[in-house]
Formats: sequence, structure tokens, C-alpha cells
Amino acid sequence: MWGKDGDDIWTITASKIDPAHYFGVTVANGMIGLVSSPQPLEVAQVIMNGAYDSVAPGEVCQILRTFNLASVDLRIDGENLAPDQIKSLRQTLDMKSGSLVSSFDWGTKATVTITRYALRQLPFTILVDVVILPHQEVTIDAGSLLGTSDDLKDAEFFTHEVPNLNAYSSTLLMLAAKGQSLGGGVKMGACTTVLFDANERAPELKHTSQSGNAHHLDFAFKLTAEHGFHFTIVGSTISSAQNSDPLNAARRNTLFAVLRGRNGLIEGNDRSWAELWKSDIIVDGDPHLQRDLHLMLFELYSFIRPEYGYSIGPDGLSGIDYHGHVFWDADTWMFPALVLLHPELGQSMLEYRYARLPAARANALAHGFHGAMFPWESAATGDQETPMPSVCGEFEQHITACVGIAAWKYYCVTRDKEWLKTRGWPLLSETADFWASRVERNGIGRYDIRRVVPADEQARDRDNDAFTNAAARENLRVAALAARELGLEPNPDWTRVRDNIPILHFPDGVTRETATYKGEKIQQADVNLLAYPLHEITDPAGIRRDLEYYSQHLGAGPAMTHSIFAIIRERLGEPGEAFKEFRLGFEPNLLPPFGVFTERADTEEGAVYFATGAGGVLQVMLNGFGGLEITDSGVVQLHTKLPSAWKSLTLTGIGPDRRTFVVGGSNHSQ
Repeated sequence: MWGKDGDDIWTITASKIDPAHYFGVTVANGMIGLVSSPQPLEVAQVIMNGAYDSVAPGEVCQILRTFNLASVDLRIDGENLAPDQIKSLRQTLDMKSGSLVSSFDWGTKATVTITRYALRQLPFTILVDVVILPHQEVTIDAGSLLGTSDDLKDAEFFTHEVPNLNAYSSTLLMLAAKGQSLGGGVKMGACTTVLFDANERAPELKHTSQSGNAHHLDFAFKLTAEHGFHFTIVGSTISSAQNSDPLNAARRNTLFAVLRGRNGLIEGNDRSWAELWKSDIIVDGDPHLQRDLHLMLFELYSFIRPEYGYSIGPDGLSGIDYHGHVFWDADTWMFPALVLLHPELGQSMLEYRYARLPAARANALAHGFHGAMFPWESAATGDQETPMPSVCGEFEQHITACVGIAAWKYYCVTRDKEWLKTRGWPLLSETADFWASRVERNGIGRYDIRRVVPADEQARDRDNDAFTNAAARENLRVAALAARELGLEPNPDWTRVRDNIPILHFPDGVTRETATYKGEKIQQADVNLLAYPLHEITDPAGIRRDLEYYSQHLGAGPAMTHSIFAIIRERLGEPGEAFKEFRLGFEPNLLPPFGVFTERADTEEGAVYFATGAGGVLQVMLNGFGGLEITDSGVVQLHTKLPSAWKSLTLTGIGPDRRTFVVGGSNHSQ
């Protein structure tokens, strides 16, 4: 369990940092992800959203790590920083401003403070602020360090001088680099420079090379005791996924940032984050939980932005696990929270699917079906990216229904009929067409969906999986509703198919996960998703029966199942039991020193930030305790009861009209 010192709901401070047991937090702006390191001068990696390529022949593509442009080059009296010289290291994540501050004593010589931003208002630009306070006379060699990542090859470095533009010196010197992905399909560009305070004497910048893969833009300066020195690194990185000439784009973006100036850049970042935080989840009565929730919101907000039509992989921009691919994690677990808090972010996730609709059509045709069949793992093109020999790529087909259902939910929240006509309808109608062709028509009530991988993924090659069948039924239902909203006549076959897809049961009435399920341990929720979010089962007795059965058959798996159990318990009028499940859904998964949410509680190996789990927890707050329900006619609030320890729950900035919903201390929805 990670430490919980202090009650500040906006900052997390790590003061006891063990490099061998350190799980970095990510500061990101939806395009660039800076992953923290226990070495304060460094960032562990820089992730570039939207940039995918294979890293070895025959491998599927993965999200790429770009040039490391946020590390600091610093030597004091000619010496590099050694581990035993790092004293009193503290790292503070400020979620309100999207910054990470690392502060430490360099032995007895100086105190160094480094603040890093992935600037929210400028998608391709970062800022690193460095303050050095010497405790004796020292000479510093410092500046920007630009290095390649393991995902790049053929790196070349350049300097570029811009005369008479920079208020801090007569000539602006920039260090730039270009390279390409190991597979050769993506080009990367990066550029950095160093700015100085206007009231300081600006030292001369020089370009030096540490090796072929790391270059410096450095200056030397002599400091007297207790006379602080401040400089700022500004840099940009971009790929050919966003610009055909990434090297020159990075240069221009960096130059633009220089002209905005340090203060203007930070003010713009703060304004952008303030807009995001107008949509918040506020718990009165539990500051530690409030801070945990803010970290979940912070990371989800950090992993996406509205302009580029990108979605979110299970780990967002915190690492390259799952290759950065997009799964049902986006559509079923993260999207429902984001579409309520920031519909424009939810729209980006659906734009990602819409842009890849041609690939989904081709995928359906390749498998002998109609409509659109979305791949289990998707990246840049929308082609199937599931690594072989996994069978999930071909058979975990419920993803197609998840996309269609998400499209309908977006319309229900926004009531944007033009979007429904141009984007939503193609997604809904073509996913419905897929299911109409996918079923095997074996008689009344037996339109079977055979040979699938269920949501309970450890089960393979099963027939009539409960979640797959119920999701297909819902996809077909909402496609027909969308047609009527647009004044169109829905395909009558959609209703026929929907009415004949079976949901199986045991003799005692418990919903049976698959046709051959006999009570084995499940990896994660499947049947219970029929109560929420699908509402396939609405009878409280049936919901409770399924919940009691499958909660006794749950094995070790990802965190989201407990979130579903919590929502169901809350809606059954059991806030105490809901709160227990809620806590089980994230507290055992938080790792030091920041509370990084890992996928599983039973292992820390390779842990990165599990955005999927955060999406599940946020749904508990919004749709469970908060009572919000996305209905066919819009967002409503159900009657709920809060855990006894909470005084109130306030949900702000909900939907396009930015409504506020409150569950009060009297335990009644207001």
C-alpha cells in the first residue's frame, strides 16, 4: 500500500523514494507522456500518442517512445550526479496544474528544484523549469539533454541559430534531432532550447555530444553561495503521424513556445487545466479518497485531448504495455466516465473508431460477415493488431457491440443529431449489420453466437457467452432507436435477430456465463455486466442472484470487476457493501510512491498506470454513488445512498451543459 501522508487533495508528495520499488507517475497532455523517474534529473521515457510502428519484423505495431527531451543535463564542479549525492529527494505531483516537481540536495553543495510540464495548451511542447540554489561557491555545467529512445534508429542531431528573436540573448540556439522508428514507418522530430531570466546575465549556449544517441545544449556558470540561478528548457516533439515534416515542425513549435515566453506558457497551461477541472468528483468527508480520485481523473484527462481523434489504451501514455493498442477498455470502461465529464473527450474516442470504419468493414468481409467488425486490438490503421497466437483477435468479438453502444451513449448525453447523422449512424448501423450476419439462425429463440472469447477472457472458444450475446442485443436495439431518431426506417431484421439471441440460465435461474460453463472461477465480470451497464437484466431478484453466485466464483483478475459489483450493490440499496467492493476495486492496486493504479493487485511486475481500472472506479462514483444514468432520452439521476463516512458527493461539469449533481448528507439524491 502506498503512503497517504497529508490531506492535500490536489498534490501527492513522495518523500521516501526507493528506486528499487518506484512506480513512476505520468505527466501528459494527451499527446506527450512524461513518465517520472527516481533519478531527479531524468524522465524514464517519453510516449508519443498516435505514433505506432513495428519494432521487429513480423511483430504487431506498438505505440512509440520518442526522443527524451525532458531530462536535465547538470554537473556541479565538473562532476555528474552520483546516487549517494542525492539527499532529501522529494517529488510532488500537482494535479491542479499538471506538473511534477522534483527537489533534492546535491550533497552539501546545492539544492536543485526541477518542475516538468507537458503543456496542455500546446500538444507537442514540454517545459522544464530548473532552479539551483548553491550553498557554497560552485561552477555549474547545465542545460538541455536530448536523447533517442530504444524505439528509434538513424538519429541525426542539428543545431539551428535564430538571431535577434530571443529576449534573453542576442541569438537563440536550438538543438534538434530526427530519426525513424525501428520498422521505418514513422519519422520523429524533436527540438529543445534553453531560456534564461530576463534580469539574469545570459550565459553562452554550446552544443556538445555525449554519444551518438545523446546530445547536449549546455552553458557554464559560476555561482556564489545562496545566489540562486534559474533556467528553463522548452522543447517540442512530433511524429509523421501528425506532420509530414516532423523535424521542421518540432523546430517551429519550439520557436513558437520561445516567443510565448516561460510565464505565458505556464499561464496557458494553468488555464487549460482549470477548464478541465471544472468537471470534477468531489467527496466531502474523505480527503485521502478525494486525492485518489483526483489522480484517476488527472491521468484520464492527461491521456487524451479532443482535437486529434485518438482513443486511450489500457495504460494511456504511461508506458508501452499492451503495445498502446485500443481495446474495449476504451469504449466500455473509460468512455462512460469521460463522456459525462467531458463529452468532447468522449467524442475523440468515437472519432477514432469512425476514422477506422473502413478497416472494420474490410475485417468483416474477410471473415465472411456484413457491416463492420472492429478488431480486438486496434492501433493506427484500425487493422487487427492482436499478437499471434492469441485467439482473442479473431474471437473476442464483443468489442464491436461495445463500439456501437458507446456511439449511442454519446448521442444520449449530447443530443447532437448532426453528429448522430454523420458519425453515430454509420457506427451503429454497420455494427448492427455485423451481428445480424454473425448469428447462426437455428430456430425461434436460438439465433446462436458460437465460438467466441467472452469478456471473462480466460474462457476460450465458447458458445452463447452471456455478455457477448447481451451486448449484441443492445447494439441491435439502439441501432433501431438511432434510425428512428433520424427519421429512418430501421432494418426489421435487427429486431428479429435481437429477439432471438438467447441468454442462458442454470435451472435455479442464475444466468449462465456460456453454454458449457459449470461453475469455474472467472477472471473478471461477464454475466454481471448484464445488470450494469447493459440493463439486460432489470429484475432486482435476478440481479442479486447473479451477483451472489459470481462473487463467490471470482478468481484473481483485473480491478474492474469490483467496480461493477459496487455499482450493482449501490443500486440494490446496499451502500455499505458497495463501499467495500469499491475499495477492493482500487486500494490494493495502488503502488508507491504516488499511488499508481496497477492492473492486478497480486503482482507489481511491469506496473504502469491502468487507465481501464480508473475508468471503472470513476463509473462507481458517477453511476453508482452519484446515481447518474445515461438513458435513451438523456442523463438522469437515480436515488442513491452514500457510505456513512461521506457527508456529500458533488459531481460538477456534467454533460454539454455542465450541470452539477449532488447527493447530500441526508443520503438522498438532490
